[in-house]
Amino acid sequence: MTNYTSFTKETWSAFASDDRPGPIHMLNLIRLRDRADYQDGRSATGMDAYSEYSRVSAPVLKRLGGRIVWRGGFELMMVGPSVEVWDICFIAEYPSVEAFSEMMRDPVYREAMTHRQAGVKDSRLIRFSRQSAGSVFDQG
Repeated sequence: MTNYTSFTKETWSAFASDDRPGPIHMLNLIRLRDRADYQDGRSATGMDAYSEYSRVSAPVLKRLGGRIVWRGGFELMMVGPSVEVWDICFIAEYPSVEAFSEMMRDPVYREAMTHRQAGVKDSRLIRFSRQSAGSVFDQG
């Protein structure tokens, strides 16, 4: 099983080149390590490392106009591989592709990423456009 913790250069290029107007939503599915994997050997749980990432990165997210618009607790994989169990699930909203890109370049956020990389075993990051809610399954 392949684990994913960051995007490829090709994926980043596709993301950055689609700088359409308006907000973007990013679905985050996070599976944590039992023990964090810090390069300097410090001891922490995966949750401790991810909590530090969250604490350090939160002011950057806020300053750039981002916010968490949905958070949920994983319960059961109804369709899909039963081995995909997620510890943290949320949707972050960014005002634009540029705001997300600016976050990735921010030195404080880049420092926070060391904690994320240490704590995360596997993840999914899926970009969505925001659309109106309703009572039907299609876009009608």
